[in-house]
Amino acid sequence: MYKDSTLKKYLDDLAARIPAPGGGSAAALTAATASALISMVINFTLGKPKYEKYGAQLKIALSRSEGLRKEFLELVDLDVVAYRSKNLRDALNIPFMVCRLCYEAIRLCPPLIEKSNRNLISDVAVAAVFLESAFAAAYFNVEINLKCLDDQDLAVKIRKELDQKEKRVIRIRSKTEEKIGAIIRG
Repeated sequence: MYKDSTLKKYLDDLAARIPAPGGGSAAALTAATASALISMVINFTLGKPKYEKYGAQLKIALSRSEGLRKEFLELVDLDVVAYRSKNLRDALNIPFMVCRLCYEAIRLCPPLIEKSNRNLISDVAVAAVFLESAFAAAYFNVEINLKCLDDQDLAVKIRKELDQKEKRVIRIRSKTEEKIGAIIRG
């Protein structure tokens, strides 16, 4: 579907008067973009003598960011499929997974403040902002689908988990932005 398509095709369809892709898919794409930025920062850092002592840690982070990018890209299409098939469980599970993965991805950002190429530090901040935005967008989709679900116990459990993660995501983005802002401004 979209993962092998052009950005133009995706954005044209997103803007069109068709039901999908929509906000859930766009959240996953935003998160994939953030993961790609994290990978870019690490790729530009690896091999630099100044950061050699962090090489092993950076390679692990790169493997994780690339894995997340692939998962998010799959979720772009899976969200469209779930919406079109009117499968409520999938329509709920996919944005729920986007939230969980955004939480994992944003946790890659703080270590990069000290362990990555300073010339790309603003890209770490952009990745964190995108991940917070993608989390919030996906959470809206979880909420709308929970409204249609006749399982209040599950709804309470999901909201509790996501509320906790949301607080952490906001805190990580805020601290990342604060530290990077101080570095950029001197």
